[in-house]
Amino acid sequence: MHDGVAVKQFALRNNNGMTVKVITYGAIINEISVPDREGKKINVIQGTDSLEKYIDGFPAAALIGRFANRISKARFSIDGTEYLVTANNGENHIHGGRKGFAKVVWDAKPLPLKSHESSVRMTYLSIDGEEGFPGNLTATVTYTLTDDNELRIDYGAETDNPTIVNMTNHAYFDLGGKGKIGEHELWLNADTFTVANDQLIPTGEFGEVKGTPLDFTTPALIGSRVEQVSEPVKQIYDHNFVINGGGDALVLAARVREPESGRVMEVLTTQPGVQLYTGNGLGFCLETQHYPDAINHPEFPSPIVRPGEPFESTTVFKFSVE
Repeated sequence: MHDGVAVKQFALRNNNGMTVKVITYGAIINEISVPDREGKKINVIQGTDSLEKYIDGFPAAALIGRFANRISKARFSIDGTEYLVTANNGENHIHGGRKGFAKVVWDAKPLPLKSHESSVRMTYLSIDGEEGFPGNLTATVTYTLTDDNELRIDYGAETDNPTIVNMTNHAYFDLGGKGKIGEHELWLNADTFTVANDQLIPTGEFGEVKGTPLDFTTPALIGSRVEQVSEPVKQIYDHNFVINGGGDALVLAARVREPESGRVMEVLTTQPGVQLYTGNGLGFCLETQHYPDAINHPEFPSPIVRPGEPFESTTVFKFSVE
């Protein structure tokens, strides 16, 4: 880093030819190397070997926190106390603030090897008042690669005062490696989505996906109806889907297939929502998360974390071919 802090990279490999590389800057995943049906491997996310590019804003598969997605008017209350957080998306807060968890260097250590998996755990202490959030928060993320071609991400956080937590990863996937994002076939385990206004802040309503361009309950190409999307933004997906049965046990949230290479990715999560984002054209994001602005909507699952009640969530990206 510019201040002399070292950034480390860790490589996880399994017995099936799959490799995952992560770095301590932003807890970024900078490579997920997966074979196609012919055994040819490519990096299926947007990644770079240049730290300078990440610092300059390369679209990273970074860890997003303390609070992923948006907080309306960059303010919220817990137990009657109002907190003002960084307004970095107009008048709203997004993705943890100007730095958030994505632009800091995490401490890391590899965990003892197991017979069919390898792991590295990263830790970051977010001090009370950072980006306006209350509480000293110790955040952890453990990346595990298994011989079942699963990348498991286990998130954790403990606080000394009530606060809010919503951690996710912002990986841009391209399973074919050719920029043909619209030609990926997507299935989502979601009958509803959180309706949002023109600033992508939820209104509190839940919309049915049936009969809309948001209906992926039957597999469809990502690009097949994207030109029909008009709200809250035109011709891109930037929507939070409500996972059927989500929010507790690990459930299948999404399945993506890239027909040309045969690569398939399944997304499983304990979180209640998943954000589909296709806005930059470089890849598609499936960000497992609490609903946007959840702290300001009592009807949404609560993102509040209290002392002695740690935050825990798991997301799995499982790869195969067909």
